[in-house]
Amino acid sequence: PPRNEFVSHWAGEMPRYLLYALAIVVGGYVVVVSLFYLLQSRLMYVPSRQIETTPAVHGLAYEKIAFTSADGVALSGWWVPAPESRATVLFCHGNGGNISHLIERLALLRELGLNSFVFDYRGYGDSHGTPSEQGTYLDAEAAWRVVVEDLDVEPRQVVVYGWSLGGAIAAHLAATRPPTEQPGWMVLESAFTSAPDIGSELYPLLPVRWLTQFSYNTLQYLSRTTCPVLIVHSREDELIPIVHGRRLLQEAGDRGRFLETNGNHAVGYSESTAAYRRALADFLSL
Repeated sequence: PPRNEFVSHWAGEMPRYLLYALAIVVGGYVVVVSLFYLLQSRLMYVPSRQIETTPAVHGLAYEKIAFTSADGVALSGWWVPAPESRATVLFCHGNGGNISHLIERLALLRELGLNSFVFDYRGYGDSHGTPSEQGTYLDAEAAWRVVVEDLDVEPRQVVVYGWSLGGAIAAHLAATRPPTEQPGWMVLESAFTSAPDIGSELYPLLPVRWLTQFSYNTLQYLSRTTCPVLIVHSREDELIPIVHGRRLLQEAGDRGRFLETNGNHAVGYSESTAAYRRALADFLSL
């Protein structure tokens, strides 16, 4: 009967169509993996060139400082002094925006009696160049030189502070200081344990650990530091789960303190301002 012939025809053709479908799926996956490999720098770094505001607009005295990295890249930062300061924060920001998005944070640090030096990595804000992992490390080292040499701050009075991606950069900076230049404190806020760790969580269907061109191994760098460490992480962080902060605390051991905040990845500190103030002030009294 015709129906039996139809069924027989499709039964014979089915393996061929399955192979076609499989080829399409595999080909699409290969394309996605290739794009991830080629474009991962754009996923890691989301810089903004436009300086949208300055501390002066918000009533904060500041000085814009131009400086240069060891490999000759022109960089830019802001020095925001506090009256009768207790310490100086060297702030390493996250992977997006630029220092003009940190005004609220600068005001809060000043209220706590802390000087701040914030700077833009290469490719961000007024800093020249193109961002890269080694480049961000060199930029942080150049910023350290501004603080301890140009601004004449004793290393032991420096708080190396990293937020998000800046956590890995801050930890690397502290880990590579010689014994005579160890910072007094380190704060890691909303930081991940390593780029491959967080990448494999954000893109679970991709072989991120094989493909990634970045290390940013905060956990490893932290293990090579000696200063007291405050870990700040929100239980509601939708980008970097709080388990990363707890793993960093475990690595810090007896040197570590932990502040659990509220709010998403970008606003954890501002959603828990009172607790943040107390924790930071207590930590710096060590």
